[in-house]
Amino acid sequence: MKIAVVGTGYVGLVAGTCFAESGNEVTCVDVDARKVQALQEGRIPIYEPGLEELLHRNAAARRLHFTTELAKAVAPAQVVFIAVGTPEGESGDADLQYVLSAAGEIGKAMKHYTVVVDKSTVPVGTADKVREAIRAVTDVEFDVVSNPEFLKEGAALEDFLKPDRVVIGTHSDRARKLMGELYAPFVRTENPILYMDTRSAELTKYAANAMLATRISFMNDISALCEKVGADVEYVRKGLGSDKRIGYPFLHPGCGYGGSCFPKDVKALVATARDYGLELDLLRAVERTNARQKRSMLAKALKHFGELADRTFGVWGLAFKPKTDDMREAPAVELIEGLLGKGARVQVYDPVAAKVAERYFGNRVLYAPSSYAAAEGAEGLFLVTEWNEFRRPDLRKLRSLMKGHVIFDGRNVFDPVQVKDEGFTYYGIGRS
Repeated sequence: MKIAVVGTGYVGLVAGTCFAESGNEVTCVDVDARKVQALQEGRIPIYEPGLEELLHRNAAARRLHFTTELAKAVAPAQVVFIAVGTPEGESGDADLQYVLSAAGEIGKAMKHYTVVVDKSTVPVGTADKVREAIRAVTDVEFDVVSNPEFLKEGAALEDFLKPDRVVIGTHSDRARKLMGELYAPFVRTENPILYMDTRSAELTKYAANAMLATRISFMNDISALCEKVGADVEYVRKGLGSDKRIGYPFLHPGCGYGGSCFPKDVKALVATARDYGLELDLLRAVERTNARQKRSMLAKALKHFGELADRTFGVWGLAFKPKTDDMREAPAVELIEGLLGKGARVQVYDPVAAKVAERYFGNRVLYAPSSYAAAEGAEGLFLVTEWNEFRRPDLRKLRSLMKGHVIFDGRNVFDPVQVKDEGFTYYGIGRS
């Protein structure tokens, strides 16, 4: 099948590469000429485990192409995916200008019946707007489909190639058949393709992310209560997770959620509801809880040290989660800005996100070459992102390198008893 993917951001690049891996001929389009040239040379702009190897293999097999010429990519395509950005607007809603602009250009370029697919995360009703934008510029027959992505950064290839479900929103039998054929190689293990109307598909994406964000924020509220009453959130989490109605995923307390999806999508869902005269009070509380949680480790440091000025702190982990270099809305950003604002010196280390961090902090922090170098001379150490290499450090070596001996564990990675036995003061999230 011939496919065009408009937009080579995280979603577009993963989708295009994975569709090529299943034997389709895919052309990815972007307006950024330098980005396209880099992709043509095999250099990818994001960090995602396994993606570079997959991209090289399919480009070498001439199944995957990159171009700035949208019309040439769209004209022969049977399916065109819109995977451009939907940045947060001033009121928290999603800005659709890039989606609708792409839709108009696609409409002008189509030469035969085409299925146009909203792959970007878009609010309810966007498929209707895309349909109107295309119909205004063409008489060619087409259908618009909503096909939201459910990719976890750091595990995107596995999620795409072996999805737990595929959601396809369409009223057209013709589009449904074509999309079913396209996704057939990915659902051979009986995981379902869920067909529904476009508005239900659009809302499913936001509802899923809002539910996951709510679970995280609920556990962070419980962790705060644990600290007040002297309970241990890890025991509470096990007690909750063993209930089959609840389960363990997303019941880990921490220093807040971040990334490109949860913060933006919760805001957009609240904004959509407000447009219809409905206040989603629970999700507004989720936002407040997350904002509070991002400040929690700085608050613990202030309580312990009193003054932070002229003190040196190490920070392990900058990305919002492991296996990615994405720092959008990352808890580390607010923590580091808070430390710097209090006059502290900050030494940071992340396995892959250091270059991205330079765009946030410039030369205001020290970028250490290793985790131990980031801790050297520090009075306190913050663990913010739970990369595997941080899980079992040499505590004796760490203690000898640090000036002070305080650990702020923002992900409850360490064993508090073991850390204290090595002479550290330990602060976790909801740990007694």
